[in-house]
Amino acid sequence: MLQTVTGPGPVGQAGALRESHLAAYRFMLRARLLDEKFATLYRAGKIQGGVFLGRGQEALSAATGVSLKKTDVFAPLIRDAAGRMAFGEPILDAVRTYLGSALGPMRGRDGNVHRGRPQQGLLPMISHLGAMISVVNGILFARRLKGIPGSVGAVCLGEGATSTGSFHEALNQAAVEKLPLVLVVANNQYAYSTPNDRQFACADLTDKGVGYGVAAHAVDGTDLSACLEVIGGAVARARAGHGPQLVVASLLRLCGHGEHDDASYIVPKLKNSPLGRDCLKLAEESLQQKQFADAAQFAVWRSEAIREIEEAVAQAQREPAPDPYAEKWEALSTENFNEGQGE
Repeated sequence: MLQTVTGPGPVGQAGALRESHLAAYRFMLRARLLDEKFATLYRAGKIQGGVFLGRGQEALSAATGVSLKKTDVFAPLIRDAAGRMAFGEPILDAVRTYLGSALGPMRGRDGNVHRGRPQQGLLPMISHLGAMISVVNGILFARRLKGIPGSVGAVCLGEGATSTGSFHEALNQAAVEKLPLVLVVANNQYAYSTPNDRQFACADLTDKGVGYGVAAHAVDGTDLSACLEVIGGAVARARAGHGPQLVVASLLRLCGHGEHDDASYIVPKLKNSPLGRDCLKLAEESLQQKQFADAAQFAVWRSEAIREIEEAVAQAQREPAPDPYAEKWEALSTENFNEGQGE
């Protein structure tokens, strides 16, 4: 197994290991609390459109975000609040987008999750999920042509996206060009309500990487330590020139596809299996066992996160929505809508 931390020796490695775990946990906690706030706002009729929670996938998402550098490219999905924040997205960006503030990164033009800051490497999500791979491929290839070294592109996917033509075409392209691409697949057992046995017949999704000559890694997506090690190792390999890396994480979505979905199709056997464990609770138990943190520290972090979220919601609720009659319907990349607006 590849090591994910480096340092001047055992003491430095231990310190780096502790810091990476604590940083990832705090992003997991903030993501969980932010999701819970969005769910409350949705039920209160304050959010138009859908709300999609990442409950159960925070360990995988946070590990992806903390494994990247700010100069990398990140294409997250609807359940990647933890990874987004770890990569640098402010809570206010998420809140403004969900509440339709004209000061948000998408200027209130999108009601839920298609937000990002491309100039900073954080890409807005295309709903046709497999399509994000080719977008990241293009950015990585452009940087190669420009002589910009050292960038890694990470794309988050669900297992359902691995059944799309865009996934196979883009994975093949990345393999042929040996791009520094990392695909992180959250196998949460259902593509919306379609179970795995109706999605693919291969024994394991890692086989799809092997078939294209891509290094593939499996990980327990409920285990924060395992996610940090495996994803960190995959990112390091991609950055070192070893070509695309496929990481398949096994876990269970601990909620419906969206807040509109009661997830009644998820069978009890899965809920009661190791896949149904809550990664946030497991992370807390692990951090206490490692003596990285204690219950008092967890309480402080929770209080700080709640305060930050409430302040962001209060601010966004005071901000104006876009006026369709006064709106300049230009692309956000034009001079009038540069990404520095609304900071």
